Amino acid sequence: MAIDTKHEDLQSLRIDRSHRDDSGVEPPAWAKRYILGGIAVVVLLGLIAITYRLFAGSPAEVEVVRAASEGGADTGGVVLSASGYIVAHHKINVNSKVTGRVKWIGVEKGDKVKEGQVLVRLEDDEFRAQYEQAKGAADNARAYLEELQNGSRPEEIQQAQHNLDEARATLANDKLTLDRTRDLANQGVVSKQAFDDATAKFESDQQRVNSLERTFQLSKLGPRKEEIARARGALEQTQGQADYAKSLLDATMIRAPVTGTILERAAEKGELVTSGFASTAEGGPQGLVVSLADLNDLQVELDIAQDDFAKLGPKQKGVVTVDAYPDLKWDGIIAEISPQANRAKATVQVKVQILNPDAHLRPDMNATVKFLADEAQHSTTQPQGVFVPTVAVHDRNGKKFVFLAFDGKAMSREVKIQAQRSGGVLVQGLNGGEDVITSAPQDLKDGGKIKIKGQS
Repeated sequence: MAIDTKHEDLQSLRIDRSHRDDSGVEPPAWAKRYILGGIAVVVLLGLIAITYRLFAGSPAEVEVVRAASEGGADTGGVVLSASGYIVAHHKINVNSKVTGRVKWIGVEKGDKVKEGQVLVRLEDDEFRAQYEQAKGAADNARAYLEELQNGSRPEEIQQAQHNLDEARATLANDKLTLDRTRDLANQGVVSKQAFDDATAKFESDQQRVNSLERTFQLSKLGPRKEEIARARGALEQTQGQADYAKSLLDATMIRAPVTGTILERAAEKGELVTSGFASTAEGGPQGLVVSLADLNDLQVELDIAQDDFAKLGPKQKGVVTVDAYPDLKWDGIIAEISPQANRAKATVQVKVQILNPDAHLRPDMNATVKFLADEAQHSTTQPQGVFVPTVAVHDRNGKKFVFLAFDGKAMSREVKIQAQRSGGVLVQGLNGGEDVITSAPQDLKDGGKIKIKGQS
């Protein structure tokens, strides 16, 4: 009886589908279309993402190991450790030789440029017009000098001869007229005024003949050497002015003085640059256009306390490290010792040349130099180098190289094997501390994108 009662209770819990809530409202047709459209968009985006992951090039997954120094002199014999900053050995601030407005600038910070490459162009209309004017004056002076040097033309000499012969004939006729007039005047046939007129005409023609004779002689002799010298001087003056105007025109194209890397770009298109001192007011003319340096020629600038200065000497070697990459090391040697101490800080400035700089180093990085004792006191018969696994060394055209992992890319670095070790080799060409790729796809190339296995 109790079982029947429970059965009836369960039956009462069933949902009666014959009754519906009359208040329920079916969604309108436009809402259904928007819902279906949204679902279609989500499905389409999903398909696009899957296709991109299937066909887009993904970074090659690699395994790396840290290269370890072995047998190097930096394991002992450090006589002094000092900190300073990396500086470019020669930093060049490029200015304009002329004042003008920037028409075009073709470099950005970090660009590598070659010596003679055009970095900036200034507006050159005025400079070009000045050059054309000076060039025309020089051409005119050159033509006049050539005219003097060539002397009179044969036609000019012939014309002078003809004019002289004509004047002589006229003078001879005047002489006959004067003689007849004198006789007639003595006889009282003509007046004395007629005699005076004939005399004046004869003397006038005599002067004309004398003048034409000098002109004829000069035409045969040509210009005087003093006149030629004066014309040559005028040519040199105008040519100098033309050359100066050309140099100003050429200066509107600002070129790289050396091969290097752009450290700073100080001018923009439309700004006024000047060859003099730059204005400190906002919007005034700029003095500096760009600055550049050769990043393959880096030094560490140190201030050595005078108490420690005696521990160092010219050409002393050291090991350079930087705070940004504490596991990497570079070879260094003292290149410059200041001849003057700093009285205020009681220090002497020392510059250490980095012998094997690479892409890790940047000017103004913090750096530490561990100066080493004399090699003769710490020599070793063991080979020196960096230990890497054998599988990391590859062969290309008879040369050995390894791949390094740096900034998400594979960098090829040529090495030289010094000695064999258990499980690896001792090589030269590395500093120690680099991430050496030991496992990678066969088609991995220099500069290829990589992902280190185990890293997100």
